[in-house]
Amino acid sequence: MTAPTLWTTEVHRDTAAFEALADEWDDLLDRCSPATPFQSHGWLCSWWQSYGRQGRLRLVTVRRGGQLVAAAPLMVRRRMLPLLVPVGAGLTDFLDVLVDDEHADQAAAVLARTLGRELGLARPWAALDLRELRPDSAAQHLVAHWPGAVRTLPDSICQHLPGVPVEELLSRLPGRTAQRTKVKLRKLAAAGVETRRVPPEEVPEAISELLLLHELQWRGRGATPEHLRDRFAEHLRRAAGRMSATDRAAVRQYRLDGRLIASDLLLQGPDLAAIYFYGVHPEAREQVDIAGMLFRESLAHAADTGRRELSLLRGDEPYKQRWRPDQARNQRLLLGGGPAVALRAGGARLRRAVLRSLRTRAPWLATVRGRLRSLRG
Repeated sequence: MTAPTLWTTEVHRDTAAFEALADEWDDLLDRCSPATPFQSHGWLCSWWQSYGRQGRLRLVTVRRGGQLVAAAPLMVRRRMLPLLVPVGAGLTDFLDVLVDDEHADQAAAVLARTLGRELGLARPWAALDLRELRPDSAAQHLVAHWPGAVRTLPDSICQHLPGVPVEELLSRLPGRTAQRTKVKLRKLAAAGVETRRVPPEEVPEAISELLLLHELQWRGRGATPEHLRDRFAEHLRRAAGRMSATDRAAVRQYRLDGRLIASDLLLQGPDLAAIYFYGVHPEAREQVDIAGMLFRESLAHAADTGRRELSLLRGDEPYKQRWRPDQARNQRLLLGGGPAVALRAGGARLRRAVLRSLRTRAPWLATVRGRLRSLRG
């Protein structure tokens, strides 16, 4: 008679335990089809090292026969009315838990029980607030097994393009716009910009150069304050360095006549590439169609590597709209006790109503508020 498979769970509360999971974590990442590069160990552990607060980590792991099959990287946001949120909140466009595709239902059931029992989320005033979930997120597996209250709300709009060469996207554009874009692309090709993908060992230094370009780009124009802080720079250097070594990130540099004029950071998964951050020397805008250059190279990279989606992530900046991107809305999943979930859902609805009113009566104020919340430059 075959012995039953042993399921075990653990709640880790210190950074060292998080760091030690690197190889197992990314192995699980590769077995979780909804996962994005934002769920990689390199991104999340680096974020925690820069932004985490001692004593607040709640990293839940589920094992089946010793193999890691589910993980929920969480942290305590409030103690009086217990609230847990995902590690990475704020800077991370797509948040989620990890669940092994092969054992998704069972692993999610064990994870849900552990969240309720070990983290106290079954109590009336406790809640788990999972923001910025893609519609097909692994966290959706928790809903069927959650014994308490559940509420799903809309979250940020994200935009994306198919991973095809830029020339194939011209059919999306109105006739005159398409013609103007063709002219810009021809001028760009004639400009002689050289594109170089930075090797992993040079990535930390290249990120420093990227951040300098980003600061110059936004100087005097209201840069996102977080992007100018040392902790963000440390996180980006560390995360990009780790992720580029496993092909989960790519840093590119653009030179004109030997001079560095721009740089960008792509985060990437098996089927997705995402333009996360870029920097441009202000003088280069007079010489080169910067947006066209970044999109052309990003689309070519996605097509050449077999990634079907180029994500533009959160935000509806005008330079994105030029390409008529498709849109998908992230979701917000609230799990917990009935009173806590009802309170947070009501607060979220009120904030959305206030924002809608601002957009109608004071559009400029809503735009400023959106920039402050987005943490994107």
